[in-house]
Order: sequence, then C-alpha cells, then structure tokens
Amino acid sequence: MTPLRQRMIDDLRIRNRSPGTIEAYVRAVARFAVFHRRSPDKLGPEDVRTYQVHLIEQKTSWSVFNTAVCALRFLYRVTLQRDWPLERLPYGKRGRRLPCVLSQEEVLQFLGAVEPAASRLALATAYATGMRIAEVVALRVQDIDAARMLIHVIGKGNKERIVPLSPVLLDALRTYWRRHRPSKPWLFPGHGPGGRPICTKTIQVACVRARQAAGLRKPVTAHSLRHSFATHLLEAGTDLRTVQALLGHSQISTTVIYTHVQRRVVPTTNSPLDAIGRLPDP
Repeated sequence: MTPLRQRMIDDLRIRNRSPGTIEAYVRAVARFAVFHRRSPDKLGPEDVRTYQVHLIEQKTSWSVFNTAVCALRFLYRVTLQRDWPLERLPYGKRGRRLPCVLSQEEVLQFLGAVEPAASRLALATAYATGMRIAEVVALRVQDIDAARMLIHVIGKGNKERIVPLSPVLLDALRTYWRRHRPSKPWLFPGHGPGGRPICTKTIQVACVRARQAAGLRKPVTAHSLRHSFATHLLEAGTDLRTVQALLGHSQISTTVIYTHVQRRVVPTTNSPLDAIGRLPDP
C-alpha cells in the first residue's frame, strides 16, 4: 500500500466514514490513477476533467460517476489539501427515476417465495422497518428491544436511530429464534468461518430467485422493500418528517421522492376544479 493511499484511508477513518465508503473511495481513486498511469498527487484539475469526460464516454452509471467525484474531492481537498475551486469537480446529474414499489399483496407474494428462512425473515425485517439491507444483516440480538418494542439501528456513517418493532415481526423473530438458534451476536449469522453476519449478496441472490418464483415482473430488490415501506406509510397518512426519521435520511429532499409514488392516494385526491363544480360553456 502506498503512503498516499494509507493517508487517505486514515483521513476517512478519522472522519468516521463507513468501511463501505472507504473501500469505494479507494477503488475510485485507484481507477483514476490507472487511467492516467500516474500517481494522483502528480495530477491536476485538467486531469480530473479528462477522466470525467472518459467516464461519460464509457456511459458510466450515475452512481459510479459521482462516487468518483466524491472520492477525488476528498483526496484533493482533505488528504492533499489542494486549494482547488470545487466547481472544477462537478457532480453528474442523476436521471430521475421512480423507485420500484410493491403493493402489500405483492410483498406477501414475494416474501412467500423467498428461501431459505433466514433470507426470508431478513427481507421481511427490511419491509417491516424500512431498514437498508446492510443495516438488517448487521443486526445483533441485543438490538431487538422487545420490552419497548423498538429496534436499535446502526446506519450509514455509524449514525444511530430507533425504529418501531412490529408485533408481527416480533412473533416471526421469536419463531425463527426457537427453530434456528442463530449464533450470537448476529441475528442473521453467515455460514462461513469468522463469525460474520449473512452477506448482503446472499440476500440479493435470494431476491432474484424469489422474484422469478413468484412470477413478479417488477425489478424487485432488497431495497424495493425499503421503498415499499416508505410509500405504504405515506399512503396510510404518516407525515413526511416521521418517514424521514425512520429511514435515516439526513435530508428530507431524499424522502420527498416517495410522495410521487403513492398510488392509493393519487386516485382519491380531488381536483380543485371539483370545488367549483362547473366550467364555462365551451
């Protein structure tokens, strides 16, 4: 490992960035260096711009493009302390797409097709709480507070939040515990050595198989259950700020997307024209 890479990793750790973020940033900077065949500390703003053009020409996804921008901004602003105007490293604009949302009937249909039991319950937990799948697999037994009907969640950047524990989910967790006795500390332990929790890739593979088995045409992923949780809460009348807190969004603008996918609310909303009652004669 080069001294520059180690220093960047240390800078990220000091700022409490998650292991996933650290890995993504280091990988993005490594690709930048490979593209130019030079160390990043020998490169400048025009080299960054050239690389961004390259990513666009390669039709890189929005997420990969902006991860590269975030990583390079951090490298040059924090680790290398370069006094560059940040507008020289612009973010890409994300195409606006509505998230995949299941109806409640489709949620039951999907979960009923998930195998094995641990994956099924992990996905059910994602829907019941709105947690990210990475947060679900990291749940420890001690995070379930049955007395207060709460779940303690460690989110992005090690930010903590509390979400309600559904009585239906609690019953399912107790049944799961009696039948499978998962090894502590993880609620959903993995099968490999090292005492790690179940891998998110294992959950995603179970999602693909369940979607096919259930005959669903929607592009269902584990994150679709989080989207469905938020949408169903809004449809039931939960206010946007509460949904924001439950999802762990730092900005309410991230939560607003769900106001565009409330399929039960939209058809029952009256037009202001209805209050007038008539139109002028054509």
